[in-house]
Amino acid sequence: EMTKSSNGKIDLTFGDYETAFKSKTTSELIRGYLVFLLCSSTYIVDNNTKLLELGRKMLGEKLFILVMKSTFFGHFVGGEDKEEIQPKIDLFRKYHVNAILDYAVEKDISKEEAEKREMIGSLSSVKEEEDRGKEEYGGKLPKYKPEKQFADRRMDVEGARTYFYENEAICEEHAEAFIESINMVSSEEAQGYIAIKLTALGRPQLLLQLSEIIIRTREFARNITGKNGSVLHQKLTMDVLKKKLEERGIKNIDDFVKNVEADKDGIINLFPWYGIVNESKELSKTFRIPSFKEGRMVRLITQLSKDEEEMFRNMIDRLNRVICVAEEKNVSVLIDAEQTYFQPAISRIAMEMMYRYNKTKATVFNTYQAYLRESFEEIETHVDEAERQNFHFGVKLVRGAYINQERQRAKQLAYPDPVNPTYEATTDMYYKIVDDMFERIKCNKEKGQLQKLVLLVASHNEDTIEYVIEEMEIKNIEIE
Repeated sequence: EMTKSSNGKIDLTFGDYETAFKSKTTSELIRGYLVFLLCSSTYIVDNNTKLLELGRKMLGEKLFILVMKSTFFGHFVGGEDKEEIQPKIDLFRKYHVNAILDYAVEKDISKEEAEKREMIGSLSSVKEEEDRGKEEYGGKLPKYKPEKQFADRRMDVEGARTYFYENEAICEEHAEAFIESINMVSSEEAQGYIAIKLTALGRPQLLLQLSEIIIRTREFARNITGKNGSVLHQKLTMDVLKKKLEERGIKNIDDFVKNVEADKDGIINLFPWYGIVNESKELSKTFRIPSFKEGRMVRLITQLSKDEEEMFRNMIDRLNRVICVAEEKNVSVLIDAEQTYFQPAISRIAMEMMYRYNKTKATVFNTYQAYLRESFEEIETHVDEAERQNFHFGVKLVRGAYINQERQRAKQLAYPDPVNPTYEATTDMYYKIVDDMFERIKCNKEKGQLQKLVLLVASHNEDTIEYVIEEMEIKNIEIE
């Protein structure tokens, strides 16, 4: 709850302890202080997994669970079921705080088992073909290939849950858990939110392949225009595209050109993504692109088996079911960011879900990580696409959770480090995005379209919260 000083401005000193702690009991404050002290120990933080395993062996399962619920679990986790969670949600709302439910069940599996599941879930059962135009459009792209050394995606990651693919039945269980979370957080009085991960809903192989396709498509557009970046920002028109293809003598391009998404300002997407995520297009047949070197259409995706094609449909179906329920219950769905080798696909799917569900309000949000070098360019592209296609755009902005893992993987596999070079550079990126979003929100407000762009600032940093609130006051933007 925001408090104001005598001059009417919001109190940014974080010194109003009465307001900050009035919802807490004495025992909760003592527990919070104890957890804070434990988390301040570098030794405990760096060795938390080993210490938890040791504690479970020494105390036994029942006593270990009791200790955890009295400390870390009790402080950080909302609860295990509706009976435990609902009273806490109601208490938050009493103090004008809305809840974001985050289904955080992670199975306790070994590093070896995690690597095994990830590699099986990331490799296709179909032998990769040689004529996919790889050398022409991006080369080998090792970033988007599964690598056993980094298959345990929990490695060097703090504060982000991780799902490993087991089978379709487990993905169904995750979808049902997300729907249950929606039912818990929904309310007629207040906006509810849930956070989900796409890797919980399907096979990671599909996200890897779609991400690779998106990057190769950008290279194809660069070959035509001579410019880097997204297709949308290259101002590539249908006339220019057709002319270039005709000049190169490319054959059998009718289906490709027919499926290109464009408006009066130029091409938005080279592939019919909306049809792809709504089951009217087959993946293997759709992702073909003209090869200037070979003078014919080439495939950008490994031929999928019927089972793999069905798995992709299942993943999209689960996501649609979750969002449909959320839309009915007035709950927003925050699609979490994940590793950069998954992210192009995750963002593309999120954008298509926005196009479908965000016609009147921001039901679907995509998450952007400010520690990535390309974050500003990516979010600019997506906002512009939302404006051109006339849907509401939901942004969740975070600093990011995978920095060490991303840097190590990039170094080991010899591709450019996607992470900003310094902490300060990430802060600058965060503020740059906030400033741009606020300018757009201000313009929307002047046009009577305030909710056309909704920004959710997600930060643990006091200086970031202070900066955001000060900028909101300067630009006369109200907190929703």
